[in-house]
Amino acid sequence: MPTAALATTAPVADTSFVNTIVSFIQDGGSFMYPILLVLAVGVAITLERVIYLQGVKSKNRRIWADIFPLLTKAQFRQALELVRDNDAGIARIIGYGLERARSSRRFEDVELAMEEGLMEVLPRLETRTGYLATLANIATLLGLLGTIIGLIVAFTAVASADPAQKADLLSASISMAMNTTALGLIAAIPLLLAHAFINSMTTKIVDSLEMASVKFSNAYRLAASQQDQRRPDAE
Repeated sequence: MPTAALATTAPVADTSFVNTIVSFIQDGGSFMYPILLVLAVGVAITLERVIYLQGVKSKNRRIWADIFPLLTKAQFRQALELVRDNDAGIARIIGYGLERARSSRRFEDVELAMEEGLMEVLPRLETRTGYLATLANIATLLGLLGTIIGLIVAFTAVASADPAQKADLLSASISMAMNTTALGLIAAIPLLLAHAFINSMTTKIVDSLEMASVKFSNAYRLAASQQDQRRPDAE
């Protein structure tokens, strides 16, 4: 008997929750739908950015695990062959440095080439992230605008209503008008949190790229100094 009772009450609760949401949106008026559209666009951007950044992180880890042993052994030619046709961010940065090292032995030139590679990678990591904060602000403003317009309509309707019904009509109209502000905040808060989360992911990836650049520079300096020390012995 208890199991049967739970089975019969659970769908009723789910249906009541859905009906409450539908009624909440319908009572808010036409401004509810642009806010929902803004929220949907923000969620789509968030999912795309998270999937992309996770892919970038995993690619960078794989290529770094393959290339770091070559760098420590000063096998720069093999490392260049490994990163030349790879589209990972860290591969492009190391590739820029290795290509410049073939034509110039100056450490400054190699570091500038790697900075150039980092500047090329950064826009891809930050693409569309700033839209999330903008969409959060738009959702909040749409909610406020919907509330203001709803209040204007409500007061206009109450002005010509029966005096005995004015209080009830005004309270009902204000309650409906406030739905847009509530939905605007419901949409804005998750979008701001998503913006902060994606910014944090991007910062961690950039920090790892900069650390890899430093490790490559140190390995290149060590290899160059060792080659310079061997030349007098060979002579």
